[in-house]
Amino acid sequence: MNVQVGSTARRLAAAGSLALLAACGDRSPTEPSVRQIPGSVILGADISALERIEQAGGVFRDGGQAGDAIAILRSHASTVFRLRLFVNPNDSDVQVNDVAYTVRMARRVKAAGGKLLLDFHYSDTWADPGHQTTPAAWASLGFDSLEQRVQAYSDSVITQLKLAGALPDIVQVGNEIDGGMLWPLGQLYVTGADTTQEWTQFTGLLKAGIRGVRAALGPGDSIRIMLHYSQGGSTGGTQWFFDHMVAYGVPFDLIGLSYYPWWQGTLPELQANLTATALRYGRDITVVETSYPWRAGGWESMVTNSAAMTWPVSPQGQAQFLRDVLDAVAAVPNGHGAGVVWWYPEAIQVPGLFVWGGGSLTLFDSTGNVLPAASQFGAR
Repeated sequence: MNVQVGSTARRLAAAGSLALLAACGDRSPTEPSVRQIPGSVILGADISALERIEQAGGVFRDGGQAGDAIAILRSHASTVFRLRLFVNPNDSDVQVNDVAYTVRMARRVKAAGGKLLLDFHYSDTWADPGHQTTPAAWASLGFDSLEQRVQAYSDSVITQLKLAGALPDIVQVGNEIDGGMLWPLGQLYVTGADTTQEWTQFTGLLKAGIRGVRAALGPGDSIRIMLHYSQGGSTGGTQWFFDHMVAYGVPFDLIGLSYYPWWQGTLPELQANLTATALRYGRDITVVETSYPWRAGGWESMVTNSAAMTWPVSPQGQAQFLRDVLDAVAAVPNGHGAGVVWWYPEAIQVPGLFVWGGGSLTLFDSTGNVLPAASQFGAR
């Protein structure tokens, strides 16, 4: 989730990206760094807090009938479920996503017939454009040792999921990594201007994570690698970031973008970015985080661009928002619109837990009943 919108990428012009490519060699920004893997439709939700909310008394319903939230979302055509992973979370509120918790949730996803998108945060807590804190246990490592630790950790996690019968279908190596990850060694624009050393270290850590994921695979195993940039409405920022990814030879299969209209802009800005990004890189693109309120209360203080919120704040308005985002992705040239993932649909209010948006941005109402927006995944 993007909790702090970075401004640096917005200031960077496309000319700067092209100059960097020229400096790094004659590789075209549209030249794939790895063999393209055919995409499949990605429709679903990040349900990382589900078990914790259930433990606190959360109950989910469809038409008033209590049931398993994953099964309910599956019945409304969700196909993919994302799970975040922290290294050593402190278990406060919903920061419970260690490996053991994630393995349990991953097995539930697979048992329900869903596909799994694993989201490595490479942190003990939330990672986003404004926060990429190195895990406490890794904080004293030098760069070479940190690179080795990232690879070994990634390998270990995928191996454990595979042994549990829950091998991910897609893996995000980092979450909203606009400013790098594993700060300070993997941080970008530390002094206000990105440098070759910063990009070399950041992409070195990315490559280590990807190597670790792939090292755990056996014959016949397949995982698609996603890189996640937060500014879904910024064509210039997206180009700046992924031009660097290509120039530095980071192997990836999918582009993931966040789109919260109150932070990332209007639907036409999202559509323009999706189109330009697909044409430039020739890879599948997913809006891997999005959300919109179904009622007032709990989200208003987050809004920095109210003009972009053109849909009614109601269950019907929320459903139309998702329909419009799905249509924007479906219109991406050359079939490169891969899908949409809703952020935190299970965030219903329960005693003792703080939930994002006070339960106003979920796909379930205040009584736990599934909202009309969830059915939009099946209205394709």
